[in-house]
Amino acid sequence: MKKIALLLMLAMLLSSPAYAAKPKVTIYTSMYEDVIEAMTETLHEKFPDYDVEFFYGGTGTLQAKIAAERDTKKLGCDMLMVADPSYALELKDLGLLHAYVTKEAENIALDYDPEGYWYPVRNLNMILAYNPEKFDKKDLPQSFKDFANDEAVRGLISMPNPLTAGTALVALSALKDKYGYEYFDKLAENKPMVESGSVALTKLETGECKIIMILEESVLKKREEEDSELEVIYPTDGAICVPSPIMTIKDEWSAHGNSKICEELTDWFLSPEGQSYIVKGWMHSVLKTPPAIPYDSINTAEIIKSSMPVSWENCLRDRTELRTNFEKAIKK
Repeated sequence: MKKIALLLMLAMLLSSPAYAAKPKVTIYTSMYEDVIEAMTETLHEKFPDYDVEFFYGGTGTLQAKIAAERDTKKLGCDMLMVADPSYALELKDLGLLHAYVTKEAENIALDYDPEGYWYPVRNLNMILAYNPEKFDKKDLPQSFKDFANDEAVRGLISMPNPLTAGTALVALSALKDKYGYEYFDKLAENKPMVESGSVALTKLETGECKIIMILEESVLKKREEEDSELEVIYPTDGAICVPSPIMTIKDEWSAHGNSKICEELTDWFLSPEGQSYIVKGWMHSVLKTPPAIPYDSINTAEIIKSSMPVSWENCLRDRTELRTNFEKAIKK
């Protein structure tokens, strides 16, 4: 009888709220892993009743993962924070997204879906960078156009891979819209190395590269954490702004069916407090009145005002064609 009583007490304890499993939310994201770690700690403090976890991957990797998961009629995530805004248009068209009108909408400075299917959560900027300890800025390209046309840097330039990086694909789409597919041919003639940002930054430090196309955040992170001398060049034809979206998956498609919790998380990410963590991660806030600007950057509004136009519809429509033309011209 004592044994039965003990078992009943144990069952009651395990079924009590203190022992109940917390509702879970899984977020697929392409943000820096150290930024994710900082956010994970904060989210556990802000939302102690929920189990929020991140899964890291490049935008291209996550797109491939989701494409495979769609065949099973169930995704492995509840929310997405990837780089390419055009991907949000695709997922909306596929009927995979949950609509939610956040209370923070009126404070957002960038475009968002008026029905609430996606919002920009961080503003990334594709820029150029160089090493002032190795080369004089005045001798280097000051624009994306010259990056592809200046013979003085031929074979000494680097860029990210648009086959795997969403921001690189957005950049190519913007450059194609502005300069035509001829830009790809010119770029190919200048023999760019196609590689990760970390590899490109190392080559900039050693002098193996004179100038690179890279996300601003990668340079700012290195300047703050390593006291690096590498510097950003904000291109005269405009930085390419990528207002990366946050999205919630419909309950019937999501991993855990907790869209109401995802709505709370969306509000937090878009709040001044949530945006302060974006800025600490060397990315720009999406708010009309940003909590701050990233370390060693310039005014967010100034970057946006002079940025190169991007058509998200073109980026989505031309995605396969862009990748094919890039491979044909550059990755021969």
